[in-house]
Amino acid sequence: MLIGIDLGTTNSAVAIWQDGEAVLVPNALGELLTPSAVSVAAGGQAWIGRSALDRLAAHPQDTATSFKRLMGTAATARLGSQLGGKDYAAEDLSALVLSALAADVEALTGERPTEAVITVPAYFNDRQRKATRRAGELAGLAVRRLINEPTAAALAFGLQDKGDREPFLVFDLGGGTFDVSVVEMFDGIVEVRASAGDNRLGGDDFDHALAAFAKPRIDPEARLDALPADRREALLKRAAESCRRALTTAPEAEFAVVLGEERLTGTITEAEFESACEPLLRRLREPVVRALRDCAIDASELSEIVLVGGATRMPVIRRAITRLFGRFPNASVHPDHAVALGAAMQAALLGRDAALDEIRITDVCPFTLGVEVAEQDGHGGLQRGLFSPVIERNTPVPVSRVNTYSTLGNNQKTLEFGIYQGEAREVRGNVKLGHIAIPVPPRPAGEVSAEVRFSYDSSGLLEIDVHIPVNGTERNLVIVDEEDRPGRKELDERRAALARLKFHPREDAAHVALMARAERCYEDHIGDVRQAIGHWITLFAGALDTQDPRSIADARAVLAARLDEVEGSSPL
Repeated sequence: MLIGIDLGTTNSAVAIWQDGEAVLVPNALGELLTPSAVSVAAGGQAWIGRSALDRLAAHPQDTATSFKRLMGTAATARLGSQLGGKDYAAEDLSALVLSALAADVEALTGERPTEAVITVPAYFNDRQRKATRRAGELAGLAVRRLINEPTAAALAFGLQDKGDREPFLVFDLGGGTFDVSVVEMFDGIVEVRASAGDNRLGGDDFDHALAAFAKPRIDPEARLDALPADRREALLKRAAESCRRALTTAPEAEFAVVLGEERLTGTITEAEFESACEPLLRRLREPVVRALRDCAIDASELSEIVLVGGATRMPVIRRAITRLFGRFPNASVHPDHAVALGAAMQAALLGRDAALDEIRITDVCPFTLGVEVAEQDGHGGLQRGLFSPVIERNTPVPVSRVNTYSTLGNNQKTLEFGIYQGEAREVRGNVKLGHIAIPVPPRPAGEVSAEVRFSYDSSGLLEIDVHIPVNGTERNLVIVDEEDRPGRKELDERRAALARLKFHPREDAAHVALMARAERCYEDHIGDVRQAIGHWITLFAGALDTQDPRSIADARAVLAARLDEVEGSSPL
């Protein structure tokens, strides 16, 4: 079975193609979104999704979120959060989320998925894309295709009526990344004209800005500073998320942190939130300008501005978009669901489903591809380590381009080319993909040239051909996403390590969620109410220990009813 997965920074979702349409698959809690969170206790017991997120405030040292931002980054090849006393790579944690999503599909259909289309930010580089593929492998999924998130969203939006559409812009602001793509639809072709983005800008950053603004107001005596940093940040993050969501429907909201027997609170207005986020709002402009410039389209020529990603629900974001484009955006697609639905549509296209027989997708190369060169500096010396583009960013793929380079030294015997991806003038600011060398006949400088051809396709395969015209010598290098996958032995060892994480039979997702809800309720109250909640938690925990279904069901019903009563008695 081939499925479509939106592997998000904050939340993930999975969809399947069923009866001619894309359908989202609920998790064990009946929710269509699964938090991208993993928590591991010292003994190896693991929680994934909502249950892991609910452990964050109480067990921040054992819980990881937003690890998508660490995918493929050299500085954090291993997570330093010491989850359960052991380090985990970002792709290991992502694999656990992917595995949970696959299990949800199996629970619904009775069939275990074996293949997947996984979405990635359009601005993910080669290392980040390879890390995503590795995560899929570790989860037991053959990754048939990585599809850019705004492309997937455009597919879901564009196929609502399957009609031709003038160029429109997909504005995708998720929990941790920001992408824009300019897309056009005609004659059944979904054509991506240009993409740009910022992999360090998302809803998480707005939460951090809100927390930084609110902390001095709710905690003038800096009592939170006495807490361990991870505990303090977890409390502030949860409060910021709650406050931000409330501000989507109200002009002001409470920012509250429970500290022992006391609640530290303050009121934040929408105007104050917007002011605190002003530096982030300014960063939304540059990727939009770059994408429009690259495809030579003026903003006035866009037919729609389509909103995707949960962070676009924020009124401050929608106002910023309206100011930027001089018009209101289109919010007709579900911001949290569109990407997963588009991934399922891409899966159906790969499976040649008859319902999509006339649909084709074309995408672009998100980063410039080129070689390392040296140039004469005009003063008798050489400036080395420069980047020479061969395929410019936002070139439609598949594509093949050739550049010619010459020797710089007398009697030079070899021409060497480092292969890079990026936009920086110097290669040290770009990502190295590989290296190719070719012998050349010794001649005076500049008399021997090499034709360097790059060919790149939508699956991420890059082929480099180097040809020396004077003697016909040729060399070839193929760089593909699968190239630096771990060896089979390493892959098996890592999959086995993940499989050893213990999932106790009583850790049913519904029970874990109820217990987390009860513990959260306990933290939010003081005095007699807190004591009563603690007693109910103890009774439910005891019932779980009996492993008797009837006792557990009775205790679950009692605890849920008591929590409903407590949560229903709000002072507001």
